[in-house]
Amino acid sequence: MINSKIILRIIGFLLHIEAAMLLFCSLISLIYKGDDFMSFIYSACACIGVGSICFLIGRKAKPHLSRRDGYLIVSVAWLVFSAFGMLPFIISGYIPSVTNAFFETMSGFSSTGATILDNIESLPNGLLFWRSMTQWIGGLGIVFFTIAVLPIFGVGGVQVFAAEASAMAHDKVYPRIGVTAKWIWSIYIGLTGGLAILLMFGGMSLFDAVCHAFTTTSTGGFSTKQDSIAYFNSPYIEYVITIFMFLSGINFSLLLFALTGRFKKFFKNAELKWFFISVVILTVFIATGLYWTMDMSGETAFRKSVFQVVSLHTSTGFATANYMTWPSLLWGLITVIMLMGACAGSTTGGIKCIRLLIVSKLTRNEFKHITHPNAVLPVRVNNQVISPSLRSTILAFLFLYAFIIIVSTLTLMGLGMEMIESLGCSISSLGNMGPSLGKYGPDNSWSTIPTAAKWVLSFLMLMGRLEIFTVLLLFTGNFWKKI
Repeated sequence: MINSKIILRIIGFLLHIEAAMLLFCSLISLIYKGDDFMSFIYSACACIGVGSICFLIGRKAKPHLSRRDGYLIVSVAWLVFSAFGMLPFIISGYIPSVTNAFFETMSGFSSTGATILDNIESLPNGLLFWRSMTQWIGGLGIVFFTIAVLPIFGVGGVQVFAAEASAMAHDKVYPRIGVTAKWIWSIYIGLTGGLAILLMFGGMSLFDAVCHAFTTTSTGGFSTKQDSIAYFNSPYIEYVITIFMFLSGINFSLLLFALTGRFKKFFKNAELKWFFISVVILTVFIATGLYWTMDMSGETAFRKSVFQVVSLHTSTGFATANYMTWPSLLWGLITVIMLMGACAGSTTGGIKCIRLLIVSKLTRNEFKHITHPNAVLPVRVNNQVISPSLRSTILAFLFLYAFIIIVSTLTLMGLGMEMIESLGCSISSLGNMGPSLGKYGPDNSWSTIPTAAKWVLSFLMLMGRLEIFTVLLLFTGNFWKKI
């Protein structure tokens, strides 16, 4: 049975946290003398009011949280944060449409990075900071969900790949989740602060540096400029952000191992090797194509290539070039990169390297079975055998991922979008990517997408952020049956 009171109590607590975030943004607005100050105050009051009601209703809740309660809390939390997070945009009048405001906010909290804004620089600094903060909080939230929260529920099925593939699952750095969570906080804040300092050395203002540090560490991709990173026209900034996007695409438990001196576990991790090698191969291939077809110098071709590969591989979505102007083979390859994703247990979206690694080994074993039908061929990752149930979960996830992309593409086409844009937006939203294909590529916003399509894409962002099963589980009859 669902423990509704404890869920309301937790949601109430989370709304108070969101209110604190909104009040902090009101201080940013006050410092920069923006006209959005009161919109944050009103929004924070709404969060405090509703949060207090939820907290009071759940004040006598039984201190028991089942697995079903946990899944429901996660899905509801992202919806509630987005619903209240859109209020500053609406109240200030900068995004008066509920559809557009919700889309922008869901894109933020899901760290997707797609935007409906055609003139980002016209927003006051308070709202720009709020956009970046939504991604920073959303990115950290998913890391806690995959590494710290799910093990509490004895995770099994929904995101079991993260627990099984993560080094944390079998070689815990610390036995207590609370200690691990503090380390994750430290890494996340350390990456953010270090990047902000380096970006200021590259000529960014303090405000722009902090905002871009937020959205790089969270692999979100929101920028304070309409032209994204290309606005700064700085090779130094591009290289620095590339490095930090890559670091943010690594399993945070592995980063924790590296910080605590367990370098052997870090460098021998199979998923990390897959991620690194794929980045190298894709970068070389695309850089070679750009060098021979786009009249670029070797360094420029490499820089544009590695930045875009890492940006899309980690589902960040920053842009320094419009890849839709590149040869069709290259942006076709970029579509494949958008599907891949980086490491499990990171802030990234997409399918994730660990799933691709396991499926590739399963495929290799099937070829061996053809010639040796009686052979027993276990699938091992990091010297551990992948159980049949986990293999089934991964195959089911891949089937659902492909099925959802097909259905959503056809749905968007039915709502009036062209095929290439429908496919690109579906892949981008489900993979929490940001830029799409066609006229919704890195140089354009998503403002002209039909209203109904924006709600469809917002739902895809939520499903992609929470690994599909977590959201779809709520639509099954068994989930709501009393036990």
